Amino acid sequence: MRLVPLALTVVLAGSVAACAAQPTMVPGRPSPSYAGPPSTVEVSPAKDSKNLPVSTEIGTKVTNGKVQGVVLADASGQALAGQMRDDLTSWVPDTPLKYSTAYTATVTVLGDDGQTVTASTAFSTMGKPSKRNGVGLYLFENKEYGVGMPVVVEFSNPVPESARAGVQSRMFVSTSPDQPGTWHWSSAKQVMYRAENYWQPGTRITARIALEGHPMGDGRYGDADLRGIGNISTTKIELIVENSTKQMTVLKNGEVIRTIPVSLGKAATPSASGTMAIMDKKLKTIFDTTGDVGIDHYIKEIEYAQRLTWSGQYIHSAPWSVQYQGKTNVSHGCTNVSPDNAKWLYDLTRIGDPVVVRGTEEKVESGDGFTAFSWTWDEWNQG
Repeated sequence: MRLVPLALTVVLAGSVAACAAQPTMVPGRPSPSYAGPPSTVEVSPAKDSKNLPVSTEIGTKVTNGKVQGVVLADASGQALAGQMRDDLTSWVPDTPLKYSTAYTATVTVLGDDGQTVTASTAFSTMGKPSKRNGVGLYLFENKEYGVGMPVVVEFSNPVPESARAGVQSRMFVSTSPDQPGTWHWSSAKQVMYRAENYWQPGTRITARIALEGHPMGDGRYGDADLRGIGNISTTKIELIVENSTKQMTVLKNGEVIRTIPVSLGKAATPSASGTMAIMDKKLKTIFDTTGDVGIDHYIKEIEYAQRLTWSGQYIHSAPWSVQYQGKTNVSHGCTNVSPDNAKWLYDLTRIGDPVVVRGTEEKVESGDGFTAFSWTWDEWNQG
């Protein structure tokens, strides 16, 4: 969802004459003018409303005209900047309102008849709530992401279905070049945004997750108003893993640049099929499965580890399985590659590069990682 900038200072044009039937001209008399119907504007919240969330917007319902300016000010006269929504139904402050503060709002409308109309309201906000829902955004301007990186928002507490539409309405995303997308709730604690296809290389994603003080269900309110920038790489990298051949095909800008033998998860611990994205990269890390149930227990140092799922599937160096790579599956769900290939991949890839795994015994679960592109566009829009 995007916002439309709105100027606060308006220069009014002259009155607009209608183009109906031509009047009869009488010498020496001025010709009659024909104005359109007068404009009206209704403003919300209702006057003298109290205890409103600090995410409150200034609603505008206009007939026969268009909003030209909104001034929202606190009791000291300090005005806030803001922007209109795309559909012009409300004006959204650029920052959260203050808690326990009185505000006045004045909306100016330029009517179709060339006349201006204003309407005002006054309200006050609630005190700072005691029950909060933590908000997190995976998008940082100092990083460069791959074309499969969704906008990922996570919450510390579940958001009930009854509150999700309201939460979603306060999450704004724009892209340059423009690529319309939608949000999808992969779980009660995670929501992701993607376009129909992978992002175009070089895309700049701008997100505002404006949930500070916004109702999030179960008596909780959002704890942050977050902004993030996602710079998508100008180079498109894709990793495609075929279980049938035990091979990974690496593409750069659509051209195959290397084919790598792999060993995937054995029958008892299969790798997940689907379109995932690299979530994290570690030169060295420790795999410790001693607390897990139903799998082999081990503690092992791993090199060139690239995470694909929250449940613990990685691409990583596996010198102990080189003899099986390209032939059979022996891993605990990870994609095993040789040390040389693991280093080459690690140096090539970035967070958000898509990894497609095909033909394994199970499908990746919704929300188990940055899995937005695992679903068709129709399936995505249902969420």
